[in-house]
Amino acid sequence: MNNLKAIESFSGAGGMSVGLIQAGFDVKFAFDNDQRSVETYRHNIGHHVDTLDASSVTGAELMERAGLPKGELDLFSGGPPCQGFSKQRRGAAALDDPRNELVRHFARLVQEVSPKAFLFENVQIFGQKRGKKLIEELSEKLSNYDVYDFFVCSSDFGIAQSRGRFLMIGLRKDLGAAPPLLPTSTKSATVRDAIGDLPPPPSDYTEHPMIPNHIQCKISDMNKLRISHVPQGGGWRDIPYELRLPCHQRVNTTKGGWPDVYGRLSWNSVCPTITGGFDSFSRGRYAHPDQDRSITPREAARLQGFSDDFRFLGNRADVRRMIGNAVPPPLAKAAGQAIVRSLESTAPWAKPKDLPQKENKTSMTVLS
Repeated sequence: MNNLKAIESFSGAGGMSVGLIQAGFDVKFAFDNDQRSVETYRHNIGHHVDTLDASSVTGAELMERAGLPKGELDLFSGGPPCQGFSKQRRGAAALDDPRNELVRHFARLVQEVSPKAFLFENVQIFGQKRGKKLIEELSEKLSNYDVYDFFVCSSDFGIAQSRGRFLMIGLRKDLGAAPPLLPTSTKSATVRDAIGDLPPPPSDYTEHPMIPNHIQCKISDMNKLRISHVPQGGGWRDIPYELRLPCHQRVNTTKGGWPDVYGRLSWNSVCPTITGGFDSFSRGRYAHPDQDRSITPREAARLQGFSDDFRFLGNRADVRRMIGNAVPPPLAKAAGQAIVRSLESTAPWAKPKDLPQKENKTSMTVLS
């Protein structure tokens, strides 16, 4: 099955599109409501992207933008913003967050474009108890799809990051497609694998002349002194008492506090989840393994699985937000490959031996 056609919603800078294209999809149109993300997508991937609001756009409009007649879409993908399900928001505050409405608009657009398959990506906690109500809503609205959900870790896909995510793959029931199996990597990547060959960024805080987005973040002399005491894999507890932040001086040294704060990465391990605060080790374990600085945007992008020719456009805040919010391309590629194999199973030439036989390493549940 060749030239599978896709539309991507909530595309961000294009991490999911990069992976889907690598998996064999032709992304005919993508959209996001963030202008900087759209500019970055257009610069790196193509002009088939625009700034649109998911709450007001219609499926008919998307199909027209993609140049596709009704019934000709193979995949509709997207990862609606997940801030409503951040660890900082609890109970009703999370469930009533207005950004959760975008999940419902994702389901509406799937209904309107009626693709053969859909791919939904979100934070891991969405697939747990706090997201149960919305998952049930999605399944009810998309009852003409067999829906499979997956709890995955990015490190299972050759990414040097312990980023946990929740995926839902829907296959239209009338196709009789085989269940999706995510192909996982046989090689575990480390921080060294991802960024070990990069030279130090320029000391004058300019961009490296040969490496896009490889820019050192300015830090205070005191923070540089603090991090100099932290070994690989260590954190704020390794900083001498008199140099610690006042809040850390008040915390019990054996428990309490966030252990990753002022943390240094280890060459032989993986990075924790890359967030929009990755350029500040006061926000987590984001100090370089050897150098007394936080990781650069290029190092963070590599830890997310982006190649060096992918340039993020905008100011510092724009770039770190886009990188932190991105779907790691290798993860998107694996999901795309799973969908391709399922859709190929509906083709007349497909035989059982053509389908992957290896058991999934990821957790999968069938939602009926």
